[in-house]
Amino acid sequence: MAEWTEIKIKVNADDIDRASDIAGMAVPYGIYIEDYRTLEEETLEIANIDIIDDDLLAKDRNVGFIHIYISPEENYNEAISFLRERFTAEGIEHTIEHSACRNEDWENNWKEYFKPMKIGERLLIRPLWIDDFNPDGRKVLSIEPGLAFGSGTHNTTRLCLQMLEKYVTGGESVLDCGCGSGILSVASLLFGAKNAVGVDIDALAVKTARENGSVNGFSEPEYTVLQGNLVDKVVGKFDVVTANIVADIIIRFAGQVGDFMNEGAVFITSGIISAREEEVRAAFYENGFEVIERREDGGWLCFACKKK
Repeated sequence: MAEWTEIKIKVNADDIDRASDIAGMAVPYGIYIEDYRTLEEETLEIANIDIIDDDLLAKDRNVGFIHIYISPEENYNEAISFLRERFTAEGIEHTIEHSACRNEDWENNWKEYFKPMKIGERLLIRPLWIDDFNPDGRKVLSIEPGLAFGSGTHNTTRLCLQMLEKYVTGGESVLDCGCGSGILSVASLLFGAKNAVGVDIDALAVKTARENGSVNGFSEPEYTVLQGNLVDKVVGKFDVVTANIVADIIIRFAGQVGDFMNEGAVFITSGIISAREEEVRAAFYENGFEVIERREDGGWLCFACKKK
């Protein structure tokens, strides 16, 4: 029987809060943080003692560790890829290790849990190794999960796909920032978009997105994938812009994205935990956006916005 995987992330102590928010997006359960910056103060406050174990006192106060746990049903490679990509985009220096009590087939055990998955009313996500399935009249998005973030299993990906199903009705141009596996931009093309541009800072994500586009019959000029940070390599304006990233980046991005939107365009964004909703809404308001739709799934939020 396959076991859980532990992912251990080392970051500078000053980045621990931002890094923890990102790690929480990778997995909604099984997370704990080692942060020794205020060890003495917290010990005195909680336990009312000033005697602390020597091993604890020897801990490096300049670094912190985040531990997350991935169940056997999930592919830990996807979580690691997501973390590396988002930490790099945020400028967070990091190292990532993983370990598991594994059997000899651990690398592929998770595949038995990944089945064709219906999203919304019009889409079916099919892992490439499954040929026996019934599309039931849906558009079929074939994908190789695990090489980059975005297989359809995470709440935020599902929320974005449901929003795209509603707002991509045919003929739109789509920009997908932080595209990961390319699942959102490829789905947009399946829904009838005339063209799509995906952007990601991670080279592996760019390679994966291009491959997933090709598998589904899309390549340049209909489908273009760029390596860059959000919009620094993007030219032109679009009818739909999507960004499934994290709240801190979305707050900053709200000041840029309007320059890449046609009149009447829709900005679809997720990766926002419910506790950050008011901050994100404030950023929308300050940059001239109004929320036209809000969806929630498992504590994660997705917004569709338009310029006022």
